[in-house]
Amino acid sequence: MRIDEIQQLIRRSRMFFETARFQIDRGFYDLAAFSLEQALQLFLKAKLLEMGVDYPRTHSIRRLLEMLSGILSGEARERVESLLRNYLMELGVLEDAYITSRYVVREYTRDEVERLAKVVEEVIRNIESIS
Repeated sequence: MRIDEIQQLIRRSRMFFETARFQIDRGFYDLAAFSLEQALQLFLKAKLLEMGVDYPRTHSIRRLLEMLSGILSGEARERVESLLRNYLMELGVLEDAYITSRYVVREYTRDEVERLAKVVEEVIRNIESIS
């Protein structure tokens, strides 16, 4: 296990989440959406590494969650699959934010990014407890 890399990814994930909160407060909603995507993406990659799996070069949060689900069993697997089902739309919006916040004219509202922030918190909270 690459402890240093895992810790670095977790640290960056937390910083991106904190940055997103600041951006929301300042009204920078498109940047907040991007920061939330980065926070979740880096967290999931850290979790995969922690479980002994090299993550692919992908920005797809859904793909990373599917990979995580594929290496888990029982209640943990069901929890990840439930997150994928329950937040399918929000996870898709987060994935889109990776591109749209930088290259496409797409404005996000405060309500949208607040909802995305709640989803990111929920997913991280659920995945953190899986060992």
